[in-house]
Amino acid sequence: MELNYLVKEVIQVARDAGSMIMEVYNEYQDIQIQEKSDKSPLTIADQKSNEIIVADLNQLAVNYPIVSEENKAIPYEERVKFNRFW
Repeated sequence: MELNYLVKEVIQVARDAGSMIMEVYNEYQDIQIQEKSDKSPLTIADQKSNEIIVADLNQLAVNYPIVSEENKAIPYEERVKFNRFW
């Protein structure tokens, strides 16, 4: 896959996620914040933008695993072996 194509696609993924974040902050006056196990905040904007990023990246022609703060389903022992990932 050509790198220029991939960069353009990933930029669009980031824009889509950013738009969702702004929608949430513009729509909700009182944003609910959950607390993760490490005591860091987690908002609906975090969750929705993560869903968009994961869905959009999964549609790209490259099949790299996705590592994110909100998706911890892949154990560290596996992640450390990845050569490439999102």
